[in-house]
Amino acid sequence: MTSEFFTYNKGKVIQALRFHFITRREIKFMMILVNVFAIVSAALFFFKKVSPLAFLISAVLWFALMIIFWFILPLMVYRKNETFKDRFQAILAADYFRIENDRGGRSWEWKEFSAWMESPHFFHLYFNSRSFFIIPKDAFEGDEAQEARKFFKAKIPKT
Repeated sequence: MTSEFFTYNKGKVIQALRFHFITRREIKFMMILVNVFAIVSAALFFFKKVSPLAFLISAVLWFALMIIFWFILPLMVYRKNETFKDRFQAILAADYFRIENDRGGRSWEWKEFSAWMESPHFFHLYFNSRSFFIIPKDAFEGDEAQEARKFFKAKIPKT
């Protein structure tokens, strides 16, 4: 199966990167921990067990982490990666996955992928927990997105 040539929409890529970061186990754990800390500090402030400064510091920490994970980190990855500014075509073959652009291409055997995940606008193909490739669902016309989904299910374990 071969996709249409596709480019990346900045807004959708930022959303996909947010989805990636939020689904990472270590980030989920840290966000839960920070939220629990913020709730506990708010309760302690309400019962006058801590000073307003301690509550303010915990609130600033909470806001800073949310801004970092929701805005700064996805934007940094987007700006740093030239891949999102290029035009590609994806080829799903029985033995390999291939991505091509006007300058050439690269192939990977399916066993090189450790997992795959689906977000609202993309298929995320993971090599490991930090290295992945995203393919827009828009690259597949009509029922081809459903066929691609079936292909990924058959070839790569799902996270």
